[in-house]
Parts: sequence; C-alpha cells; structure tokens
Amino acid sequence: MKVLVATTNMNKFFEIQSIAPSWIELLSLSQFEQVPKVEEYGNSFVENSIIKAVNYANFFQIPVIADDSGLVIDALDGKPGLQSARFMEGQPYRIKMTRILEQLKGVENRNAAFHCAASFYDPKTSILLSFEGIIKGSIALEIRGEGGFGYDPIFVPLHRTKTFGELPQDLKNAISHRARAFRGLFHLISSVFHSRGPMPSGDRAG
Repeated sequence: MKVLVATTNMNKFFEIQSIAPSWIELLSLSQFEQVPKVEEYGNSFVENSIIKAVNYANFFQIPVIADDSGLVIDALDGKPGLQSARFMEGQPYRIKMTRILEQLKGVENRNAAFHCAASFYDPKTSILLSFEGIIKGSIALEIRGEGGFGYDPIFVPLHRTKTFGELPQDLKNAISHRARAFRGLFHLISSVFHSRGPMPSGDRAG
C-alpha cells in the first residue's frame, strides 16, 4: 500500500517511516511538484490532522496520513498549543524556545505535554482513522541538546532528566508523542485493511 505522508519536514517523515509496518510504502509531499496549501482551521489537534488528511487525499487521490502536533504548557494556559508551528512565525525555533523560557522565568509550575494526533484517509473507500498520542513532562530551565527538532531541546519527558534534544534519536523516537500516535494509527490501519481480506499487489489496499 502506498500512502502519502502530508509533510515536507523530512525529520518528521523519517521518524514516521521508522514506525511504519513493512507493507506500507510511504511517500512525502516533497516528491510532488504541485502541492496545495491546506489551512488548519480545526479546534483540536485531531480536527487539524483530519482536515489535512482528507484534503490531500482528495487532491492526490491516494491514501494519506497527516498529523498535527504541539506543545501544551500549563502555566501558559496551554500555549503555544495548536499554534505551536505558527508561534512567532518566521523565527527559528531557538528564538521561539528562548521566548517561552522568558515567559516561564520564575514560574515553579513547568508542567507541559507534547500532543500529536495522526489521521489516515483513503478517498476510494472513505475510511477515516485517527489516533492521538500524548507524552507528559516539563519545560527545562534552559535550551539543552542539539538533537531532535522543533521544541525538543526544552522538553523533558516524565521520568527522564534529559530533554528530547539530548536523548538518543532512537530512544526519543520510541517514546515520543508522535511515536505513540503513529503506532496507534498504524495498528488501526492494519486491523481495518487486513480484516477486509488479502492485501492486493497494487498501490493501495482494496
């Protein structure tokens, strides 16, 4: 089954690829010349992931998986949340993280969580599946580590002392919110399509 991952972020693509079962061949948006812009107007991570999956699937007429993720910080009333990617848009993540640390200066409650909602949509069968993964943790006092991407260098997962930016990539990929979301989603996809009978040799499941 060929499935398009609705992202041009290759770090994210390779992380998802490491989780995908062998019978799914993943494609990225970077492999296509014409890519529509999809506006994320949902009120939740799940809604945004569904909007992207459905729109890209209808445009390319192949199954699509899409995700929406973000950092939810308790002391900032859940921000940056749904606006995580668009927070201080145009600025590098080091500047964004510095701003967040400034906002939390002197704040004792540094509880936070990474959320990721992953959705699958097949335009030919109208099968729509979603799964959300969450990892709780806290915001570090400073930017630490060069690994990962996005807000990883300021997020310390629960029961760990190192940030996602400091943890080995294989460990981060195993416990992350994105890993939890996509493991759950791929399990749903496998259950649904394998229950429909033998997998065909063509581009997608029948």
